[in-house]
Amino acid sequence: MDISMFIALMGGLGLFLYGMKMMGDGLENAAGSRLKFILEKVTASPLKAVVVGAFVTVLVQSSSATTVMVVGFVNSGLLNLVQATGVIMGANIGTTTTAFLVSLKADRIIPLFLFFGTVMMLFTKAKRRKDVASIILGFGVMMLGMRLMSDAMYPLRDSQVFKDLIISIGYKWYLGILVGLGITLLVQSSSATTGILVALTDTGAISIQAAFPIILGANIGTCITALLSAITANKTARKAAVIHLLFNMTGALMFLPLGGILSSFVTTLAPASVKLQISFVHLIFNVSSTLILLPFAGVLIKLANGIVGEDTKTETEILDKRLLQTPTIAEGQVVLETIHLAELAKKNLVLATNAFMEEDLTHEAEIRQNEDRINEVTEIITNFLVELSATDIVIDEYRRIGNTYHVLNDLERIGDHAENILELAEERVRKEATLTPEGKEEIETITKKTLDALDAAILAYKDQDEEQARKVSQFENEIDDLQRIYRKRHIKRLQEGRFKALSSVLFLDAISNLERVGDHAKNIADMVVGGSPQE
Repeated sequence: MDISMFIALMGGLGLFLYGMKMMGDGLENAAGSRLKFILEKVTASPLKAVVVGAFVTVLVQSSSATTVMVVGFVNSGLLNLVQATGVIMGANIGTTTTAFLVSLKADRIIPLFLFFGTVMMLFTKAKRRKDVASIILGFGVMMLGMRLMSDAMYPLRDSQVFKDLIISIGYKWYLGILVGLGITLLVQSSSATTGILVALTDTGAISIQAAFPIILGANIGTCITALLSAITANKTARKAAVIHLLFNMTGALMFLPLGGILSSFVTTLAPASVKLQISFVHLIFNVSSTLILLPFAGVLIKLANGIVGEDTKTETEILDKRLLQTPTIAEGQVVLETIHLAELAKKNLVLATNAFMEEDLTHEAEIRQNEDRINEVTEIITNFLVELSATDIVIDEYRRIGNTYHVLNDLERIGDHAENILELAEERVRKEATLTPEGKEEIETITKKTLDALDAAILAYKDQDEEQARKVSQFENEIDDLQRIYRKRHIKRLQEGRFKALSSVLFLDAISNLERVGDHAKNIADMVVGGSPQE
């Protein structure tokens, strides 16, 4: 291979990888909310996990990206190893779509994809159309890269050295595996290796018999990305990466003796196209490996346990930075973690209010620990948002990131008000301050209304639901009215001498804190309808 051929090959490969990334970004953004909360679809059912893994990989156009994401999810405690195994298997199936795309005979219409994709990208402002433009232009660039690689390697059809190498690979399977492994380790993409194989078919020298072991090697080589990513993760996450390697290696070992049979079968399916034969081999290998090995997921997990070792303690990391590779999913996880934070703040409010009402400090330590956790998680999410803001996230998600900064501040303040109410409870117990039956009933009423407002605010934030946001405004107005009414009633009871001055102070402080929680719930809702937070 002379230098000009090598340069042309590298240029074509660069365009191929860039086009694949552009198309994946467009698909990912177009999927929007369906991709954002994808983890909610991963249940205890291994089959559903496989479907999710395939779906995500089709959208991001990279099984490596999906498996790195899985390592991040496991490291964050969001996936267990059973679920992760299913997603990894599904990712191998999803990556076969790229092979079929590059097998299309689109040479003559590549300029049309490039033209219409570019025109749409330059002259449209609508987000949805820009996403479609990214898909179209990305496909065109990817196929142009394929064309350049094919043209660069075309002179190899007359090279006797190259022909001898291909013949050797056909007879010596281990050479093919090493070639596929080596290329994939170099370019960090099994799809790129498949693309190079497809480009080689235009030389007329590559056969399905020679391509088969290269495909197996590429499937093993793609594991390196997840393995490298897992180095800094906890042991459970490292096990997920090892399971990926074990799965691909086991599949390769199972199918290696069947190379002749499988090659004959795909030749029957597509007798005139080695490109399609390669695509079919890739698909059959990954689907069959999944169907055969999925029932033995437990065995793979046990092997991974033996290789990595058992965890001495469970260490999870909220919002693992590996998730930043897929900004849409990362943003969805930010939302879910923020909702978990909101639920914790709500729980603390309930515990603190009950402590005040019942003069019961049983949960005092738990409330303090929860408050510390609220502060800790708020800082973690905020730091993650800073890094997420620097990614190629689309404008709608970027706006929501800005809103989430405000939401986090309001949730932290709600936690502070819960702590204030706990301190009022401690003061009440210490000074043996009493509440009238009417006072208790009033606090119960305003507390229920405040919790209703907080629940609606959480739903409004998660689903960007303006109807729920309007409910919060209604609740907040009712809370303000209740506070004014209860203050007047309370002052009247105080004038009647029904309790001491300290009880009066504690009661007024309690309903004031609850009213402020209502204000913060409204702030959260205002972020949904485009309002400005109150101070």
